[in-house]
Amino acid sequence: MLQDFVDEYRRYRMIGERALAQTPDAALNAVSAPDGNAPAMIVRHLSGNFASRFTDFLTSDGEKPWRDREQEFAERTYERAEVDAMWAAGWEVVERTLAGLTDADLARMVTIRGEQWSVHAALCRSLAHAAYHIGQLVLLARQTADAPWRWISIPKGESAAYNQAPTLERRPG
Repeated sequence: MLQDFVDEYRRYRMIGERALAQTPDAALNAVSAPDGNAPAMIVRHLSGNFASRFTDFLTSDGEKPWRDREQEFAERTYERAEVDAMWAAGWEVVERTLAGLTDADLARMVTIRGEQWSVHAALCRSLAHAAYHIGQLVLLARQTADAPWRWISIPKGESAAYNQAPTLERRPG
């Protein structure tokens, strides 16, 4: 069962990376709506969340005292290399932690902001949070990408052909 989480995190990482690759450098820091988030802010937030939640995952509260969530959303300019480094650092913590877990750990309890969660529930919560923000990255990338958009999912009008040879839902390996 843990492998299902590993596979889904991997899939969402890939989706995010494909969206970021299509986000022009000039759009990385663009906030397109009042109180909105730029792609770089979203990456900083996900990275901060992952580092906080997955550092000492089984033994300490997932909301670390060193995390400054509000600063994750502060407007500032990031270079692409900084965005890529934040992205990689956050995912590295997730992947290292997941690699150290077993199916038996899914029933164990962890703490997030003082509340007890089963590891299974904490991973469900985290994966949903990641998917939410990665969906935002895809939308922002679609709105700013240089044409033509390289589809990350099934292109419009190609569902029937895709269903004949599906590849996106296949497990790696």
